[in-house]
Amino acid sequence: MSNFSEETLSVLQRCVLFQGINANEVEPMLGCLKARERTYEKGEYIYRIGDETTALGVVISGKALVENEDYWGNVNILVAAVPGDMFAEAFACMPDEASRVNVVADTDCTVVLMDVSRIVGTCTSACAFHQRIIRNLLTVLARKNLAITQKNEHLTKRSTREKVLSYLSSQSRQVGSSSFDIPFNRQQLADYLSVERSALSSCLGKMQKDGVIRF
Repeated sequence: MSNFSEETLSVLQRCVLFQGINANEVEPMLGCLKARERTYEKGEYIYRIGDETTALGVVISGKALVENEDYWGNVNILVAAVPGDMFAEAFACMPDEASRVNVVADTDCTVVLMDVSRIVGTCTSACAFHQRIIRNLLTVLARKNLAITQKNEHLTKRSTREKVLSYLSSQSRQVGSSSFDIPFNRQQLADYLSVERSALSSCLGKMQKDGVIRF
């Protein structure tokens, strides 16, 4: 009998980590990776800054936010993780490095945690797709690096309007359409772009009045 539901397995099969791996191979690999499913309530921390992190996570349902928080409690959202997205993989690859970010459930969510040491280390079970999953992990790390680079491009813009346009342009390019959803509410978007919410609201209202955007 399977330890994971069909929904969980379906989401994992869409995850980049298992790209190119046959569906019937995914569940046996989960055993090799010591995968375990966990549920979190909205607002609950999955990882906190300072935690030792040895397992990467994949969101199965709901949404989790990866956040940076300074000494005074100011939050900067780095990324929103939705079903199929991974989190904590970089810190999990460095077991001697404590997490420098919080991962918090933005909604009630379910995640699957997997031990990275079972990916980057020698596989005692001789999994046929072990090398493939290592390559996939490198792909994920490279994409996250590009995402951080892209965010930095938004933040280097001088005005709130330029930051908003830069972010919305990148989202439009990703989906190939001028109509799309973003994974943030207004406060979260302000935190992501490192601007005040009042300034963001004023900017969005002006842009809509000018006919630049509709929301």
